[in-house]
Amino acid sequence: MKRSIFVVILATALALTMATAAVAGPVLDNIMKKGQLTVGLTGGQPPMNAKNKAGKIIGMDVALAELIAKNMGVKLKLAAMPFAKLLPALQTGKVDMVISGMTITPERNLKVAFVGPYYISGKGILTKTGTITAIQDAQGLNHQRFKIAALKDSTSQAMVKEAAPKAKLITTGTYDAALEMLLNNKVDIIVADYPFCALTAFRNKGKGLTAGDARLTFEPLGIAMAEDTLLINWTRNFMTLIEGSGLLDDLKNHWFNEQVWMKELP
Repeated sequence: MKRSIFVVILATALALTMATAAVAGPVLDNIMKKGQLTVGLTGGQPPMNAKNKAGKIIGMDVALAELIAKNMGVKLKLAAMPFAKLLPALQTGKVDMVISGMTITPERNLKVAFVGPYYISGKGILTKTGTITAIQDAQGLNHQRFKIAALKDSTSQAMVKEAAPKAKLITTGTYDAALEMLLNNKVDIIVADYPFCALTAFRNKGKGLTAGDARLTFEPLGIAMAEDTLLINWTRNFMTLIEGSGLLDDLKNHWFNEQVWMKELP
């Protein structure tokens, strides 16, 4: 990353801010007492988050979580779980935040707070080359001949239900499971976040996979957290700082435009 000196300065400034802050709310107080920030994510949504060959979770979500923990002055613990279990884990206090390519929706925001967006994504289509001509537009998905896979309890699932009610929807716990079904001809299409579709098609050129060339929806990705006023305020101000400094753009460029990190994936 280009701005390591800035991060050190920022860490010092925010440490001083925390030292002079008012009494923390219950979640932030617990984080500071434990000296640990627990962040929930799936570990299977590249380039947002994914396991490398050594089993370590990497990705933009992880890099962002590391910055947040460092500038809080605490250690980071990553808690990997299926996407559908992330918000329940946050609501029961098993994790302090969720940073996992999660779209900010009105329904989710009624249950938990969000800070962001830190990235604007959108839905994409991943399929085999022989199928792409039949689904050039969203209307093309709405046919009973298609079997479509989507993450359980995701906005992808909601989109398929709304845009393609005639298709057979198959929900999966992970992207890996959906990809295996596509490669084995058990589904015709995967609807998922556009960056995942584009990256997976690129990595599997020899297997006849292709991705749609445009985002189908507007998906603002945010950091989900429990209702703790000071934690929300701190995180919002921190995100403003890294966005204004250009550090957030550096993260996006590294994980979305540079390909060197892909060599770490299995």
